[in-house]
Amino acid sequence: MRVRASGVGSTDILMRRGSYAFAPKIPFAPGYEVVGDVEALGTGVHSLHLGQRVAALTVHGGYGEVVVRRAEEFVPVPDGLDDADVVALILNYVTAFQMIERVAKPRSGQVALVTGANGGVGTALLELLRLRGVQTIGAASPSEHDLVRSYGGTPIPARGAPVDVSVRNVVPEGVDVAFDVIGGRGTAESIRATKRGGTVVGYGFVGTMKNGKQSTGLVILTLLSALVGARLAGRRGAFYGVTALYRKDPKPFREDLAKLFDLLARGQIKPKIAARLPLLEARHANEMLEAGGLKGKIVLLAPELL
Repeated sequence: MRVRASGVGSTDILMRRGSYAFAPKIPFAPGYEVVGDVEALGTGVHSLHLGQRVAALTVHGGYGEVVVRRAEEFVPVPDGLDDADVVALILNYVTAFQMIERVAKPRSGQVALVTGANGGVGTALLELLRLRGVQTIGAASPSEHDLVRSYGGTPIPARGAPVDVSVRNVVPEGVDVAFDVIGGRGTAESIRATKRGGTVVGYGFVGTMKNGKQSTGLVILTLLSALVGARLAGRRGAFYGVTALYRKDPKPFREDLAKLFDLLARGQIKPKIAARLPLLEARHANEMLEAGGLKGKIVLLAPELL
């Protein structure tokens, strides 16, 4: 595949720091998600054709001009969709979509908590939950509260007060579902914010990082809280990881990405793109991401597309 666009995300940073389970050994090229054109086909490949635009969850290798993968790893991209928008769907939106549709399965009229609501997956959750008719409460810093409101969510502070206290100030009975990206001690707060019989879905675990690397102790605390603590408190705990599921069975990913393409084509979702940079500015893109304060996805593009 000749690369047209590659996404830049926090997992790229974790891989560079040696804190990601699916990272290859250094040296390697980062790049979790790509869109491009089929440039060559192996013998016996009939599911794709030359020149066809496709997308793939590469996990690594996307910061390159050419990507080689098995034919079944490529998902056809419909005509008329923007490359940067498509890249934003591959990791962030599939993660959000699968947590909603395949794990939590909230019903219309229910209430969901989204921690890290201003992040790439967080905003995708807010957008997709609204489409499903689910009310949302988004935990984020005060500077991001207008962003949460723009997705129809009710903002609460991510720090300064326990999340469960802030949630129950809005819905005294608690939420039906909580999507916990924090992990560590944040998982216990998400459990307390959820009503009995509700579901807490853990992913990402950004709160388990110390000095740029994942803390084994905080990971264990997260696992115990979600699996044991949630059950003892009368809630259902679950974990989600897009790559683990994809490696087990790529079929759900292919199915769900195609559904997201349809939502994008119909204008029902619109990913936020923070920056479009040349492919050779990958280092600058990572520096921007680590500096923080971005609203949306950074996308690296082939020179001819800028």
